[in-house]
Amino acid sequence: MLAIIFSLAIVLVTGLGASAQTTIPARLDSHIQTMTYEVYAGGINAVQAKMDVSYAEKEHYSLEFFAETQGFLGKLVPWSGKFETHGWRLNDGSERPERHKSTAVWKEEKDIKEYNYGRDGSFKGLNEMEAGEEKPPKQLDDALVQGTTDALTAMLQVMKSVAVGGECKGSEEVFDGKRRFTLVFRHVANDELTASRYNVYEGAAARCEVEVVPITGAWHKKPRGWASIQEQGREKGSLPTVWFAKINDEGPAVPVKMRVKTDYGTMFMHLVEYKNGDKTITTSH
Repeated sequence: MLAIIFSLAIVLVTGLGASAQTTIPARLDSHIQTMTYEVYAGGINAVQAKMDVSYAEKEHYSLEFFAETQGFLGKLVPWSGKFETHGWRLNDGSERPERHKSTAVWKEEKDIKEYNYGRDGSFKGLNEMEAGEEKPPKQLDDALVQGTTDALTAMLQVMKSVAVGGECKGSEEVFDGKRRFTLVFRHVANDELTASRYNVYEGAAARCEVEVVPITGAWHKKPRGWASIQEQGREKGSLPTVWFAKINDEGPAVPVKMRVKTDYGTMFMHLVEYKNGDKTITTSH
């Protein structure tokens, strides 16, 4: 589901586009932040991810997230995915998506979902392609889709709050193609992180728990995927947790670390490279 933040990496590692060549190019613009992450599970570097946060245009924004398995897991589970949102920045300071697209490649099969929205916040439609074949449009119930946003835009609202000294808290209703849910962010604490050989970031960060609360749609009686991982973490005393930090004075805060506790162990996602204009921060290895 990440679009539900970085759940794509989590679900891959524990059992969730674009092909491996569809990377996000670095762009020398002070309003564009590009982050590279490494995901570790059981001490194994299993997934690499990149995120691009663009505020380059006054009236528009774009968010792109790309991930792929690598190393031994990449051979065993050859998966990659790209999630992107392009939308409007409104006069009242809020953002609304115009288009959200998710592309996942499993081996050589590509699945695509494209969600379209109106500037007034209305849901306009969903286009789907499975295994390279376009599916006929679905007649979607308004109760399932209207008044929803995408998960990347929902996360952006929290990133903006942290950037101005606020807490990482808030909630938005999201439609993921089959289900409607509330994506909830809860502020836990303000931490001081120390850079290490795994993570480039050092400084203040807001620690935030993330929870998916089902509303309607095709939910399974027994939790699966992200829902299963979320409940495993709850039983271990910690919901999936993201640390957000402000690195660029002219843009929103960005994720710098993530932790997910599961029955298979604890997964960490670390920021290993940050680019903004001509500024680059990278780990020592």
